[in-house]
Amino acid sequence: MDYKNELLSADRRAEDLLGRMTIDEKIGQLIQPFGWKCYEKNEDGSITITETFKEHLAQGGVGSLYGLLRADPWTEVTLETGLTPEEGAKALNEIQRYAIENSRLGIPILFGEECSHGHMSIGSTVFPTPISIGSTWNPSLYRRMCQAVAIETRSQGAAATYSPVLDVVRDPRWGRTEECYGEDPYLVAEFGVAAIEGLQGERLDGKDSLLATPKHFAAYGSSEGGRNAKAVHMGPRELHEVDLLPFRKAVEAGARSIMTAYNEIDGVPCTTSNYLLQDILRDAWGFDGFVITDCGALGMLVNGHNTAQDGEDAVAQAIKAGIDMEMSGDMFRNHLRSALDSGQITEDELGNAVARVLKLKFELGLFDRPYGDPARAAEVIGSEEHRGLARELAQEGIVLLKNEQGTLPLSKDIRKIAVIGPNANTAYNQLGDYTSPQPQGRIATVLDGIRCALGDDGERVLYAPGSRIRDDSAEGFSKALACASEADAIVIAVGGSSARDFGEGSIDLLTGASVVTDHAWSDMECGEGIDRASLNLLGAQLPLVQELRKLGKPLIVVYINGRPIVEPWIIEHADAILEAWYPGQEGGHAIADVLFGDINPSGRLTISIPKMVGQLPVYYYHRRTRGKRYLETDFHAEYPFGFGLSYTTFKYDQLRIEPAFIGPDGRALVTVDVTNTGDRNGSEVVQLYISDLASTVTRPEKVLKGFRKIHLAPGETQTVSFEVSREQLEFVGPDLSRIVEDGEFNVLVGPNSADYLTARLTVRTERKS
Repeated sequence: MDYKNELLSADRRAEDLLGRMTIDEKIGQLIQPFGWKCYEKNEDGSITITETFKEHLAQGGVGSLYGLLRADPWTEVTLETGLTPEEGAKALNEIQRYAIENSRLGIPILFGEECSHGHMSIGSTVFPTPISIGSTWNPSLYRRMCQAVAIETRSQGAAATYSPVLDVVRDPRWGRTEECYGEDPYLVAEFGVAAIEGLQGERLDGKDSLLATPKHFAAYGSSEGGRNAKAVHMGPRELHEVDLLPFRKAVEAGARSIMTAYNEIDGVPCTTSNYLLQDILRDAWGFDGFVITDCGALGMLVNGHNTAQDGEDAVAQAIKAGIDMEMSGDMFRNHLRSALDSGQITEDELGNAVARVLKLKFELGLFDRPYGDPARAAEVIGSEEHRGLARELAQEGIVLLKNEQGTLPLSKDIRKIAVIGPNANTAYNQLGDYTSPQPQGRIATVLDGIRCALGDDGERVLYAPGSRIRDDSAEGFSKALACASEADAIVIAVGGSSARDFGEGSIDLLTGASVVTDHAWSDMECGEGIDRASLNLLGAQLPLVQELRKLGKPLIVVYINGRPIVEPWIIEHADAILEAWYPGQEGGHAIADVLFGDINPSGRLTISIPKMVGQLPVYYYHRRTRGKRYLETDFHAEYPFGFGLSYTTFKYDQLRIEPAFIGPDGRALVTVDVTNTGDRNGSEVVQLYISDLASTVTRPEKVLKGFRKIHLAPGETQTVSFEVSREQLEFVGPDLSRIVEDGEFNVLVGPNSADYLTARLTVRTERKS
């Protein structure tokens, strides 16, 4: 049998296997049940495979399992009921072995897991969330993180991840802002490519390789009012130029799986969009992998979008549009066979989807090496090396927003320091959404980090939470003020929480998204399904900060959160402000490293922070036809895209372009001298923007087209270069093709999108003599 011959190509093996399959076996390959429902854990750590799973297998097979090792409140898998790294690998192997040995053709299961900022299994390393990762402006460091995630996940036998998230954030009120790299398509694309390279490695069948699944295709971050999965209103040019760019770059980098978005664009659900899935993805971009829905998306076609009359209609639309697998729903299982029997889909259409799934399984080496390595899983998952990497990422993702009169760094000789706030010592609040349960003591909080940095014996570091995230009670103020009154400086950690561990009955049982509740015990104000109408601090947090300010002590505000915070009073009155986002399991140590100057902050914003929520949208690449200012304020962000302070200073000088005149396919070298003019070592993010002064369609005032993170010693100067060629100058024209027009371009280089040097580049069509 050719499909069992490892020497043959994946295409040939898939073709041979497909020809041997029954209709039910083909349908089975497109079905993906919830993995954690396929087993029950025994007291000795072994598992018992459920009868339901065995029945599904007997009915024609199971192509994939979602989240077999996922643990969180949605799955109801806890530290007690879940599996250790070694147990998880053994359990996956047992289920895989049962599937291979108890199916007619021995087709292995594709195990897919959530790995947005670390595998969602018990014991895996919890890295900072993507909004923090974007703030590092360091794709090469992120590539190392993705390699670590792939090592941890593949060691247990899982072969696919539903990441990276390549959505471009337009409205930060959206609860999934934390899962994204930022507001700029070029930057999102750069991090997306790094993720593909890090996760997939040199070849998919490598022992440390993981199939990446960029999501959510497409425009999911551009929804109406920042509300999750709501309608998207944009023209095709903007769709191609902004939201599709990161996905195109991911496909060019070798992405072999794509997940569709819940939303619709101009009335057409992404799940059934022939234009997206066929015309663009497959025909224009040459994508030959497989496409999977998001969880519950097919059901939305019948009850939500209401673009399908019933289940048969929904699955037929999806298959015809190019969907190959349904994530964790019952629509394919319940309706594909009847849709085939009624002629709504053909056997060839079904076969095309199955062939794409099978081909990826062969490319992943699942037919030849289908099992995980329990011993290796125990060794690599949560290793010290990966903990160190998590700390490094958190350090580089912290953004210094304000530092009045050199308040920071603090001296380690400080007599006493007060650590206050609801996020000062609440471990889950600094981890973000899509995080597994954590044992006591595994997460370094801000309090832990400061105590460790000072070698505190309990006398120098004073702690009181003061308030909760969403509770208006001021009951804890008195203790917080008492602690702060004894201290020489106050560090207050406030912000938000995406911790699903707090709250009861707050999970959508189909999609896993959180549901907004008014229960006092739920502090969750961010994460999937948690969108907001404002961006201010909730509960009694601002009043707590205001009371502490009255003490007249140095006041350092540390934001731990998943979306920007807009609090003008804090901007005016705090002595220093750190934006730490959700910094992961080592976040407390990283924050302390920055507070005491062991690390010079180098994070830069990848999302503009408005002065007030009424300015939204405030992303920097707005078009020139932006209208007039508001009555109350202007259009400028409080903190622009790319902004971030350092404990040293940098000077930009001698911006040069050679040559300054090129043809549409020519190349110019842009150079700038950057000098560290302060007295500390520091890292700077040098940013390149292009401004097309006149074009046939309205363009943004400027767009990011390059960046470099450099490290300089005091007094050191480095010449930083960028190549400007067709890719930096092109835009999507009226016919949706990428073009470069003759004209004048301003080349902008500086530390952020509002502060730069400018030089002129001329582009003219080269005529043959």
